Amino acid sequence: MQGPIWKTAALAMAAAATLLAGCGGDDDDPVVTPPPSPPPAPEERRAQDDRTFTVDPATLPFQALAGAPDADRWWGQLDGSGYRIEVPRNWNGRLVMYAHGYAGTGPGLNVSNPSIRRHLLEAGYAWAASSYSKNYYDVRVGVEDTNALALAFQRIASENGRTLAAPSRLYIVGHSMGGHVAAAAVDEENIASAKHSVRYHGAVPMCGVMGDTELFNYFAAYQTAAQQLAGFPATAWPVANWADIAAAVRSALFVAYPGQTTAQGDRLKQVVKGLTGGERPLFDISFGGPAAQGLQDAVWSTFGQDGSVNGILNANVANTEGITFQLDNNAAVSALEQSFNASIYRVKGSEEANRARRDGLRWIPRANARIGVPVVTLHTLGDMYVPFSMQQIYKRRADSNGTANWLVQRAIRGISHCDFTVAEQARAFDDMVNWEQNGVRPEGDEVLDAGVVAAANYGCRFTDNTLGVDDSASTAGLRQLVQQTAPCQ
Repeated sequence: MQGPIWKTAALAMAAAATLLAGCGGDDDDPVVTPPPSPPPAPEERRAQDDRTFTVDPATLPFQALAGAPDADRWWGQLDGSGYRIEVPRNWNGRLVMYAHGYAGTGPGLNVSNPSIRRHLLEAGYAWAASSYSKNYYDVRVGVEDTNALALAFQRIASENGRTLAAPSRLYIVGHSMGGHVAAAAVDEENIASAKHSVRYHGAVPMCGVMGDTELFNYFAAYQTAAQQLAGFPATAWPVANWADIAAAVRSALFVAYPGQTTAQGDRLKQVVKGLTGGERPLFDISFGGPAAQGLQDAVWSTFGQDGSVNGILNANVANTEGITFQLDNNAAVSALEQSFNASIYRVKGSEEANRARRDGLRWIPRANARIGVPVVTLHTLGDMYVPFSMQQIYKRRADSNGTANWLVQRAIRGISHCDFTVAEQARAFDDMVNWEQNGVRPEGDEVLDAGVVAAANYGCRFTDNTLGVDDSASTAGLRQLVQQTAPCQ
């Protein structure tokens, strides 16, 4: 393919110059060699670079799944991370990489099995999962270590006495932070900049942080709104005295946290509704129902932090400058809302905090929706920790990039974080594979039309409350609560 005109012309001029130099020139002219380019400046260090993490080998072995097809199971360590691999005897030649969610800030690394493990084995898929070599919210390491394990799959199989061909297909699925990993792993920016570059054939990010750093904008907006409404407005960031005022802020907003709000708490509830996806089924029970405190506590535990994501970054990344706070369900901005938005403290993040890096992926890889393979997402409507608005952000990015033809999104009527049934997850995976293999684009939900999202039966289409042997008691209890409170009609 012919290059750009400017490039072709430059090459022609260079060739002409070379020919002219050889005509009548002095053979004794010295050859001038340009100095080598200097190496790129090293990246600055951050707190995460100096933390140490270890794998306890005793935690790596895992047992065969009762009633599942016969399979080889391998485990070990790879470049500071632990791993597990399972390959059925009737392997179909396809490998599914599983990316686990946030594992806290402790020094111990652990591997998680995929929740659709049985489904994968019964269909002949192999799967592999990494512990990642670091904890904290380190999506960069999650992508790199998951990719590295995928690239080592054949070698590990050979070392364990089984000769396997290279996988004919590579898919990636993940939950929560692992959903962020899965979305980032199929994004062109990250494919180009990863040290261990892998091109997956499809992805299923579930309850994922699809808005990447915009999750931290949400936390900052929730905190500043809570302070403003409680009468303790933020005047700087981070809020240095948060520990001193936290109890007073909460008591000003809740008669009984989180279920019974004061008048100002009612306004906070409306603000949070807008921040998390707008009017939709299950929001009320998710904000203050009998199972709401765990996720509310998780969000409130981020208040008072400095926006560096616990040392993953060196500067504040949170930004609330572009957020319009809503105090009611009317999209129009009332006089009261104008006053509120004008007076609330605006958090301004550093543009350098999560810039592109010279040595690989961004410290928090972007989920730009620059995709060219099928992506099927799942998200519960009531998730207060990684809210449904993450899906709306991702869809807007896909629309902006012209890649929405590769994206299908599904809303699930759940009230917690990642509380999907195995049936819902298995269907999403199968539909993604059928799309990739046979070109059959699956159906999904509209996420940006406010009227559609607010409908009483929104989320019913892909919700499957059928419980199987691999569903947890927690999932069963949460689904029962949803069906009692807001059943699909």
